[in-house]
Amino acid sequence: MACMKLGSKTDAFQRQGQAWFCTTGLPSDIVVEVGEMSFHLHKFPLLSRSGVMERLIAEASEEGEEKCSICLPDIPGGAKTFELVAKFCYGVKLELTASNVVYLRSAAEHLEMTEEYGEGNLIMQTETFLNQVVLRNWKDSLRALQTYDDVIYHADELHITKRCIESLAMKASTDPNLFGWPIVEHGGPMQSPGGSVLWNGISTGARPKHTSLDWWYEDASTLSLPLYKRLIAVMESRGIRQEIIAGSLTFYAKKYLPGLNRRQGANDSNSSARLAPVASGAPPSEEDQKLLLEEIDRLLPIQKGLVPTKFLFGLLRTAMILRASPSCISNFEKRIGMQLDQATLEDLLMPNFSYSMETLYNVDCVQRIVEHFLAMDQITGGASPCSVDDGQIIGSPSLTAITIVAKLIDGYLAEVAPDINLKLPKFQALAASVPDYARPLDDGLYRAIDIYLKSHPWLSESDREQLCRLMDCQKLSLEACTHAAQNERLPLRIVVQVLFFEQLQLRTSIAGCFLVSDNLDGSRQLRSGFAGSTEGGWTSAVRENQVLKVGMDNMRMRVSELEKECSNMRQEIEKIGRVKGSSTWGNVSKKFGFKLKSQMCSAQEGSVSNQNNGGGKIEKVKDRQGKHKKNSSPDG
Repeated sequence: MACMKLGSKTDAFQRQGQAWFCTTGLPSDIVVEVGEMSFHLHKFPLLSRSGVMERLIAEASEEGEEKCSICLPDIPGGAKTFELVAKFCYGVKLELTASNVVYLRSAAEHLEMTEEYGEGNLIMQTETFLNQVVLRNWKDSLRALQTYDDVIYHADELHITKRCIESLAMKASTDPNLFGWPIVEHGGPMQSPGGSVLWNGISTGARPKHTSLDWWYEDASTLSLPLYKRLIAVMESRGIRQEIIAGSLTFYAKKYLPGLNRRQGANDSNSSARLAPVASGAPPSEEDQKLLLEEIDRLLPIQKGLVPTKFLFGLLRTAMILRASPSCISNFEKRIGMQLDQATLEDLLMPNFSYSMETLYNVDCVQRIVEHFLAMDQITGGASPCSVDDGQIIGSPSLTAITIVAKLIDGYLAEVAPDINLKLPKFQALAASVPDYARPLDDGLYRAIDIYLKSHPWLSESDREQLCRLMDCQKLSLEACTHAAQNERLPLRIVVQVLFFEQLQLRTSIAGCFLVSDNLDGSRQLRSGFAGSTEGGWTSAVRENQVLKVGMDNMRMRVSELEKECSNMRQEIEKIGRVKGSSTWGNVSKKFGFKLKSQMCSAQEGSVSNQNNGGGKIEKVKDRQGKHKKNSSPDG
């Protein structure tokens, strides 16, 4: 730490209890009371340097007392600072440092220690040290700001705080590799003006390592919140990039908000070690943490991608625990909504911190975040309705983000579905908040619905049907159709729809297989003349073609069985329809709510060829249909 030496005389001050004495050989003729400390001094050294002391001594001398007494209750820095002022007046050796210069400058101003009362007086000396040493040095400027919390009012009046903050902002917003002060200030090797490393004052020619733009984060985090806010404001006015400011705010928040570090992994061990001196002290109170959190919200730019999504979820979770203001919580939700596609399922699983504890997880918060995401997506002109062709999304490039969010919400629904306190309207609202075009397949939504039905067996048949209307049976994969057709928790109407669309999927798959087979046969006939050199390759192709034909034969048998069973079901349904006054298949289709669309779910050929349990599914449906017929009344 840089210093400036003043005075030349040896120290003649001695302390005895709560009193200081100047042992110059002359008896003391003035007592200066500063707080609980008494200074037994001499009039002339004091009045020759200070206008205030000159007036006070003159007033005390008019009373006729030989030894006067003066009280200085308001001197900045108290007795410790006045001790240094007294030594300066006597010409005793002392050092000006970044830690005491602000106190001495404030005390000198208070005591009117100007050049009028002596050349090279304390105001001039402290100003010179501030301008030529402290403000030119990163560490000394920082240390000066850290040491005068109790005299900050006087420092503001003298513009010391402003000058120190502007000095720090200037250095932090400048490329550190141009000047090298981060390396010098952090105890690294000294450098020459040209930037090469110095050894014993001799240039070695070696160049120091480059420093990243976040070199000042840790130093700035040692400032108190009011000073840190002023530093960030000055840096913003100087046009520093938003991501750099956001990085500093992230570092500052992690240091003073213990809740943010609970989910930190082993990779953060180095950073936690660097913060050990702060962590070892008493943690901030909840009120201080709440105040800091709300200030972070005001300082953090509202822009996508500036800070990690996981960090934003940590801020939101902490804000809920500390009962921060509703506007603060809402702003964090909006920031998360802007980059929800970067979140993970673990991030969304936020416990419900409300006193009511209606649900295990805060579903309402996730609902609001999704709404913010969709609103921002519409503003930016992102997602638009599109088509799904063989599982591939056709539409805007930004549709990938909304598809990721749809998959994320389906996973979240599956996680919260087992909660017996989760009401059906809340589950439906969150599931329906995702647009239909955002889901290429509804397998994830079907899984969540199935878990909810399993965990809420008391739902009525109408509620079950209403819940199942959230998914589109045409967008279920063949595997999901197979599971749904055997799922006894689903309403009968949904099962019939699933079987109907499963048959259409099989027909589409078989048509595709025939097309592939025809292409293979044509290629074999076209190239039959070249079997000499490629006999081994054609043999393999013929073998694969035979295997494919066997698979298609099996598929034809499977389709025939399904058609036969479907015909039997049609006859049974027509009998029911005659009793109710309707005998046409179209009315039955309307009754069961069939919705035929042009696009079908994609299905892999391998999964189609392995469907050997279709007959069992139809039998189960027939059994359920028979039970339904027995229980139904003639009036329907």
